[in-house]
Amino acid sequence: MMSTYKRATLDEDDLVDSTVDEVYPAVIQMAVRRGPSPRCWAERTHMERKLLVLVCVLSLALCLCFLALGFNYKAAHPGLCLSESCAKVASSVLGALDQTVDPCHDFYNFACGGWMKTNPLPEGKSRWGPFSNLWERNMAVMKQLLENTSMTGLSDAEKKAQWYYQSCMSEAKIEDLGGQPLQDLINQTGGWALTGPWDKSNFQEVLRIVSANYRTSPFFTVFVSTDSKSSNSNIIQVDQSGLGLPSRDYYLNKTANQKYLDAYLDFLVELGGLLGGSHDTSLKMMQEIVDFETALANITVSQEERRDEELIYHKIQARELGTLAPAVDWMPFLRDVFSPVELNDTEPVVVYAKDYLQKVSDLINGTDKSILNNYMIMKVVRKMVSILDQRFQDVEQRFFEVMYGTKKSCTPRWKLCVSDTDSALGFALGALFVKATFAENSKAIAEDMVSEIKQAFEDDLQYVGWMDAETKKAAKEKADAIYNMVGYPKFIMEPKELDKVFNDLEVVSDLYFQNVMQYYNFSARVTADQLRKAPNRNQWSMTPPTVNAYYNPTKNEMVFPAGILQAPFYSTTWPKALNFGGIGVVMGHELTHAFDDQGREYDKDGNLRSWWKNSSVEAFKKQTQCMVEQYSNYSINQEPLNGKYTLGENIADNGGLKAAYKAYENWVRKNGEEPLLPAVTMTNRQLFFVGFAQVWCSVRTPESSHEGVITDPHSPSRFRVIGTISNSREFSKHFNCKADAPMNPKRKCELW
Repeated sequence: MMSTYKRATLDEDDLVDSTVDEVYPAVIQMAVRRGPSPRCWAERTHMERKLLVLVCVLSLALCLCFLALGFNYKAAHPGLCLSESCAKVASSVLGALDQTVDPCHDFYNFACGGWMKTNPLPEGKSRWGPFSNLWERNMAVMKQLLENTSMTGLSDAEKKAQWYYQSCMSEAKIEDLGGQPLQDLINQTGGWALTGPWDKSNFQEVLRIVSANYRTSPFFTVFVSTDSKSSNSNIIQVDQSGLGLPSRDYYLNKTANQKYLDAYLDFLVELGGLLGGSHDTSLKMMQEIVDFETALANITVSQEERRDEELIYHKIQARELGTLAPAVDWMPFLRDVFSPVELNDTEPVVVYAKDYLQKVSDLINGTDKSILNNYMIMKVVRKMVSILDQRFQDVEQRFFEVMYGTKKSCTPRWKLCVSDTDSALGFALGALFVKATFAENSKAIAEDMVSEIKQAFEDDLQYVGWMDAETKKAAKEKADAIYNMVGYPKFIMEPKELDKVFNDLEVVSDLYFQNVMQYYNFSARVTADQLRKAPNRNQWSMTPPTVNAYYNPTKNEMVFPAGILQAPFYSTTWPKALNFGGIGVVMGHELTHAFDDQGREYDKDGNLRSWWKNSSVEAFKKQTQCMVEQYSNYSINQEPLNGKYTLGENIADNGGLKAAYKAYENWVRKNGEEPLLPAVTMTNRQLFFVGFAQVWCSVRTPESSHEGVITDPHSPSRFRVIGTISNSREFSKHFNCKADAPMNPKRKCELW
């Protein structure tokens, strides 16, 4: 019977219908009934005792081995996450992959190849990716909130957001008014040469009106912002302004950009026709405007040359502007723009474009006054196109088709209106959005993640070999001092405080053009009111529904709006590997901006000053040169990237990935390995990198890619992935990339 029992326990087929509890008592009974009487310990021989002790010791050791193996197996094989959320995200991850591609050869195509095949550009879009997809979802939520006028308990500000949206949706009223509201505006400003003879000496007056009342910036831009060298105060700032096309390159490199210049001229001529000008008059006038903008482009300093703020910061008194740029009557201009604040000629002003202002003054003095007037009025017309009737929008759409390669589409009116309401009353709309979508525990979890990533970044500082100990200590203090803003500014959840902010803005429910004009006036008053006051942390540069994040060097703060704290960047039900690879890298990215080529110039209090030792400054420049060269060797559609212009964002991408990965490793060390996703045949470390890459999956028209290379300080999505991945030793380790594989080059650019 003992032998029968032994056989049954080892043969699993025999144990299917019986249990140990059923078999074991029978065995004991048989042993008692038939077996020989057990001998006591004293009766055994010395050899028997030794053998029994040895058997016991070996049995115990074997038991311990099995236990240890079990624990180790469980740690290395934590099982599968079989929740509905894990199943869905596993399907999404797998669907985006192209597993025919070697991840060590081209990680972007490996991670995003499947996504690109199943996501053709939507009609009317020049680019598409997870950011734009999430923004569309956020807009649909905002639409529902803005249209739900039966909601009770709304603050006055929230009602104004709904009225503003309603006025934008009043298409019949907008069509009925046509271009008349804009024509009236032009007449009130003094007219222009499009529809009749024009010979007026009113340059200074028109410049003041279009700048103060309509918030345009011809020739230069004037605004109020934090003083970079005195971060506890706001100050007037003057800088070069933008052009009609996205960048100076469009005007200066005519060989590559002639089709865009032609489309731009056609666009302006058509606008002139809609406002009453004959074709010939409009063509002559608009060609003069394009020629004048080309002259402006010639004196405009490229963004690449403006990256060192220490070199371009010049603080002067308002009276000195007259010496710098005598073509403008500065004191009346500033008093109008910043009315009702009292200004005198000793008012401090920061100038960021000293040489440009001198040259633009000479250009103004050397240009026919009629051309200057036409240019200033055209800046107003361009700004108002999207708030006029459908004819104006059709003309603009035809221009965009050439400019960005978009196909003509019937974009629903509500999308334009939601976006514009977010621009004008985004914090009132944001209050509705946050209450409807943002779980309060998301804020706490996100804040914990920021802290974990900050800790990981600080831990790695000690291993930065090129930086001296004293500067490292100051860098850690700066990282410690970074202020985190997550979700929304507090005031939007307090109705009285929210109403106070928008109390001075008048909104009606059926006059869209009038509402926009009221908003411009309101915005001007808000700007003027900030002068000489301390910057307010509750004043965000992004509204809560925004799918983005930012770092502000003068406040030394990071801001993560509620709009981005959602899938595919973050979800409370996802594996931490995906959360750290998604929103975690975004957090690390913004944190690293505090130490990029521009952010590093600001100290922990947000002041622009030299706080690094010279040896570390030189070492930093040497280290970053590697990255400048790396990204300059990438090209898209045979157009090389500008590694110097994109340096800050590339530093942030690389530092962000490294800090987020380190934070994930720290999390695993504290909490243990997390379950794997079902059907996804990769480790959670590999999943981290895939999650990071899939946030950047995108499709884009060639025209939009061209515009991005010229104007965007970020590298194109593909290179945001492979650029950072190829610098990551952890990536190559976890994907077993051979030495010198394309994603594992021998030369790696390492900074933070």
